[in-house]
Amino acid sequence: ASLRRRIGKVGGGLAGMFLLGSLLAWVGAPSLAPSYWLADQRTATGELRTLRLADGTLLSLNTHTAVDIDYAGAQRVIVLHQGEISVDTGHQDPRPLLVRTDDGRLRPLGTRFLVRREAAGTRLEVLQASVAAMPHNSGDEQVLREGQQVLMHADGLGQVSAVPAGADAWTRGMLVVDDVRLGDLLAVLGKYRSGYLGVDAAVADLRVSGSFPLTDTDLALASLEPVLPVKVERHTQWWVKVTPR
Repeated sequence: ASLRRRIGKVGGGLAGMFLLGSLLAWVGAPSLAPSYWLADQRTATGELRTLRLADGTLLSLNTHTAVDIDYAGAQRVIVLHQGEISVDTGHQDPRPLLVRTDDGRLRPLGTRFLVRREAAGTRLEVLQASVAAMPHNSGDEQVLREGQQVLMHADGLGQVSAVPAGADAWTRGMLVVDDVRLGDLLAVLGKYRSGYLGVDAAVADLRVSGSFPLTDTDLALASLEPVLPVKVERHTQWWVKVTPR
């Protein structure tokens, strides 16, 4: 049944994939891998979505995220292909729950946690209870406790560190930062809007703290001008750059 669904999605979307892929490449949007289009659930750029699964698990998808959900076998499995998810585990099903990526598997132990695909691997951030992480090429599990995060790649785990404050603010439509570079802030905001969002090198290292709405990135950008020596240049809605005032 899963294969039939995937074949149907491919047949109905090939032409649209080609045209849309060309347009997004032109405006500088993130690449769209085939796994994105074939996924059971996916969000568009700037879209946030929350699902209640059959076992009561609350699954939130961040911008440009793709997941498969397979509850048909002896395990409940969520496969994260790209993007970021928040998982608040349900307890209405005795089967083990696993979150899988190309880098390995995560086994929650009655918990709430975040999983994000990054260029270097899979980021796990534990918000409540604990999660056991097992890299793809390793037979060893390591348990991460509440407030801990780690980067998992196929051959092992990185150094464990503290989860930053406001890590799950995106589930409420907000971005919370504390003393970050303006360039890094804009890189995150750029994931929630289509087109190009750039910053002049002369102001990229300015430091920023605050809360910014992810559902209205134009408002988030406008809030920078009163507090920083910058201006937001808009050539079109698809081409925006933050420059010195």
